[in-house]
Amino acid sequence: MTDTPPDHLSIDPSSPHFDVDVLRRGVGIKFRGVERRDVEEYSISEGWVRVQAGKTVDRKGKPLLIKLKGPVEAWFEQSGEEPAAEA
Repeated sequence: MTDTPPDHLSIDPSSPHFDVDVLRRGVGIKFRGVERRDVEEYSISEGWVRVQAGKTVDRKGKPLLIKLKGPVEAWFEQSGEEPAAEA
């Protein structure tokens, strides 16, 4: 794995931008200079994040998301190297 997160990532398993291996490492997001923990999906190159619109859900029970535009930064919270198991 590289040390930079993907340009576009989603936590929704039905999305084509979902990647379980990347999500296991943990991805930190800074949007407009503020660290956010409620991001459902982001795109660095297009400059947007999707976050939940309160507790509102659609008819299938999925949370309604709103798109916020602005500068996005992403980083991995854990390193990509697994520690060697000791015998």
